Amino acid sequence: MTQNPALDADDEPSFYLDKSDPAVWKSLNAVALAARKAADDAGLPRAVVELASVRISQINGCAFCLDLHGRLAVEAGVPERKLHVLPAWREAGLFTVLERAALDIAEAVTLLPDDEERIAVLARAKAELGEARYSALCWSAVTMNAFNRVSIVSRHKVMP
Repeated sequence: MTQNPALDADDEPSFYLDKSDPAVWKSLNAVALAARKAADDAGLPRAVVELASVRISQINGCAFCLDLHGRLAVEAGVPERKLHVLPAWREAGLFTVLERAALDIAEAVTLLPDDEERIAVLARAKAELGEARYSALCWSAVTMNAFNRVSIVSRHKVMP
């Protein structure tokens, strides 16, 4: 693997993990496309998947993915008001049952709370969603977490 000689904002060399091994990057994108197809096949609205992606990126602190998926969420129909209160979604009272189940999955997959809590949260979400939507949202959360980590390790910058 070679290091990308580009300089970041701190004038330090940047290493873009996604560019260092294109075959692995292509495989990760293939997993994400399969997860998206599973979500589409399960009848999940794009807005719900993007809302979960934004929440995951908030938890992980990935500026690049927050910018990208925030824009995609708005394009998919998520009201900006929901994005503004997303860190306090449980208290906001603005989210549908489907959105709350998706956000529960997003947080459980990202934070990996203790076994008892994680099992309970995910069991409630699965009971609410059914197996196909539950599985699709879990896979979407897993892939979003992977993309967050690639962007954070690579120090991807938000585009002007």
